[in-house]
Amino acid sequence: MDNSSNSSYLVVIDSRVIPEVFMKVLEVKKTIANKEARSLAAACKQSGISRSAYYKYKDYVFLYDEQHNQRIVTLYAVLKDRPGVLANVLSAIHSSDANVMTLNQSVPVDGVAPITMTLKLNSGNYNEDDLKSSVKAVDGVVEVRVLNRE
Repeated sequence: MDNSSNSSYLVVIDSRVIPEVFMKVLEVKKTIANKEARSLAAACKQSGISRSAYYKYKDYVFLYDEQHNQRIVTLYAVLKDRPGVLANVLSAIHSSDANVMTLNQSVPVDGVAPITMTLKLNSGNYNEDDLKSSVKAVDGVVEVRVLNRE
């Protein structure tokens, strides 16, 4: 392992053995992202660290996503241009324990609108074929294809 000062490594360390300030920096980042504090100073005060400590570590401390069963799927679908079809598709996605990461809908032409969705599947028991079937079962969905799996 190269120990020169220009080297950078990503490591996974159990939170029980790292300095408490790192966990507090993560807490401040979450507080700010959720807008649970009026300012950075308030978030730091609430977490019990100084702003300088936050700034020192904020670009170097991140949570590791431990949900190894999460998968990313990109779906392409063609929907009839009727009120509620997209809402029902989103409901089917929610029922499948998936989160919408991105959604792009084109302008309807000839009574249909193509959409592309990137989804994060959260449940280890649910796969992209089940998700595709759930979306296809929605009234007003003309076509569904899986474009990409990660």
